[in-house]
Amino acid sequence: MKIKKPLFWDKKSFSIWKYILFPLSLIYFLLSKINLKKKKIINNIFSICVGNIYIGGTGKTPTCILIKNILDDLNIKTSFVKKHYADQVDEQYLLGKHGSLYKEKSRENSIIKSRENGFQVAIVDDGLQDKTIDYNLKIVCFNSEIFIGNGHLIPSGPLRSKLSEIKNFDVIFLNGLNRNNEKNIYSLKEVNQNIPIFETIYKIKNIESLDKSYKYLIFAGIGNPNNFLNLLKFNNINVVKKIFYPDHYAYKLEDINKINNLALKENLKIITTEKDYLRLNEKMRKNINYIKIELSLKNKNDLINFLKKKI
Repeated sequence: MKIKKPLFWDKKSFSIWKYILFPLSLIYFLLSKINLKKKKIINNIFSICVGNIYIGGTGKTPTCILIKNILDDLNIKTSFVKKHYADQVDEQYLLGKHGSLYKEKSRENSIIKSRENGFQVAIVDDGLQDKTIDYNLKIVCFNSEIFIGNGHLIPSGPLRSKLSEIKNFDVIFLNGLNRNNEKNIYSLKEVNQNIPIFETIYKIKNIESLDKSYKYLIFAGIGNPNNFLNLLKFNNINVVKKIFYPDHYAYKLEDINKINNLALKENLKIITTEKDYLRLNEKMRKNINYIKIELSLKNKNDLINFLKKKI
């Protein structure tokens, strides 16, 4: 059973749950430090891991696609790697639409298969917490709006590891609407003064398909659904109803019927995310629009030059 992200995870104000759950966060932290295996270096292929320390909704998958597009332009043969999880077919489909995807249960095996098939670079979507692989380049993504939430580790907060862990990473991506970046960059530079930081903004690729004269009902089952809501509002889309589900939610026909009935009753058009749309079967997709998201990079030439030097 999936549960929604607790609201107190993103609030810096007092919450009793933060303190009740703190002992469990301490246990989580101690367990995360256990490493019984030496990390492996996978030779003859350059591995880039794009991950996060905030659990979900930081733009890892769009960042992977952005980097691959740049490497394609540089004529560097690049694949995607995604550890197979049965409930994450949406991200697998999305990556597969943009290139060759290897999705074994072992990231190491997928990287090796990429190498065997002649790829020079493997971009791994999620895996910074994988203690078995020594990646050539480690990229950590943050959402510029929520950043590190309340700053606590799971389950008293949304963090998979402490902010101090960015000392072990090579690059930072700040993804979002860029409204808090100055403050966020200051916090990041306090921990790792020399780490390169790349800023991106979410853009709707198919904005022309949305009629701004209509009122809309939106639904989503993603890591940070408010990213979706804020992006639509930023683009002057009139959202009057929202229904949010847990991340990677498996929609049932009754869910979609409920959404359609509510929209019909209030004369609303329906929008969801591309990731959510990919989790719907053909019968469910009727009357449902979706937005395609891409990242627009603020300092693209700097990233191109950085990647050229590294690979």
